[in-house]
Amino acid sequence: MTYQECIQACLECMEQCKRCFDECLKEQDVKMMAECIRLDRECADVCAFAAKAMQTNSQFAKQICGLCADICQACGDECAKHDAQHCQDCAEACHRCAKVCREMAAA
Repeated sequence: MTYQECIQACLECMEQCKRCFDECLKEQDVKMMAECIRLDRECADVCAFAAKAMQTNSQFAKQICGLCADICQACGDECAKHDAQHCQDCAEACHRCAKVCREMAAA
């Protein structure tokens, strides 16, 4: 596992979360999407932070990746509950990022 693979997974997840967040705001029942929107935002932020930590070779990169994995897992699990394609795409990216970040944290 290289930092580059994990950085790429984090950046892809961040982009999917931002897209999902934006699309959720356009849904008919925005209240129903509230938890998804909240987690999308939090997940995008932590993915950006994790990528930056790895890019700058932070001594805390592994711990940050561990936290990122937890938040990605929660976001992916929430998005997976919704039928919208943007939520399904986001769930897939989140679960992939969670897996890669867990591997990085354990390395």
